[in-house]
Amino acid sequence: MSFRFVVGSMVVSFLLSGCATWSQTQVTNPNTAIKEIKQVSPDQVQLTEGDMTNRPYVSLGDLAVTVNKTTIFHPEPTKEMIDAKLKEEAAKLGADAVIYVRYGTVGISALSWGSLDGKGRAIQFTSN
Repeated sequence: MSFRFVVGSMVVSFLLSGCATWSQTQVTNPNTAIKEIKQVSPDQVQLTEGDMTNRPYVSLGDLAVTVNKTTIFHPEPTKEMIDAKLKEEAAKLGADAVIYVRYGTVGISALSWGSLDGKGRAIQFTSN
């Protein structure tokens, strides 16, 4: 086997590996006073870039998510992808909404062909 064939095979394998985007999440300052996590579907979680002043709530924690483009052939990460990931993570905490949603900018990193960050605060409405 020639050197070109081996190198070419490695390059093709690298480019075709990982056929989907991947993401990561971090929750900081989780509210440990919440005893029971209620079941919430991501579809039920509301998102807003501001605060929700019309209903009382408790903070469940700050969320930080990243959506990455695995290969050059995948679409660029979008705000809609960040929204879906924030809703998914908030639902795991039993949140009704994510407030103070912020988006980063798409950039290339050592581990990704494109990366987009998003942040927000997961909240749960109270009956008071």
